[in-house]
Amino acid sequence: MPRMAAEGTILKDTDGFIISVKNEAQRLLDAGPEGWPKDTVDIKRYFITDALEDFLGSSYRAEDLFIAGTLAELISEFYLRTNGQWIGASKWVVRALKRFNGEFADNFVEAFDSFYRTGDKSKIVSLADEVLHPYGGRLFAGFSIGKDQAYSRNC
Repeated sequence: MPRMAAEGTILKDTDGFIISVKNEAQRLLDAGPEGWPKDTVDIKRYFITDALEDFLGSSYRAEDLFIAGTLAELISEFYLRTNGQWIGASKWVVRALKRFNGEFADNFVEAFDSFYRTGDKSKIVSLADEVLHPYGGRLFAGFSIGKDQAYSRNC
């Protein structure tokens, strides 16, 4: 919503209210989202790792297609949020990626396009590992969400 307000065209604004809304929306966009605490980063690393392991272990094309879709969402969200960027949905994912890092966006699109065209999973796996690496890589062994942790507040 802030992006729509900030980038929209004002048709009429007699009292300056709309321009103040546009300015506030731009300030929100420029500030970026609140950073994730380490617990959230670890939970998201676990989810990517889990989906990645499912992807690598699957030999059923129908399942691969849906796992790849899940990985696209998880990887793009992780990459953008750990870099202080707003995420998007649908067409806004690639727009958010391009706005932040055009080269990464191109690699992201190429990895998934290559998989959907050829079935080769390697570029998606490399992309996931590249995104996870600065935060400790894949997280699976020894990870658990304790009963006393407030999972929902971090996601």
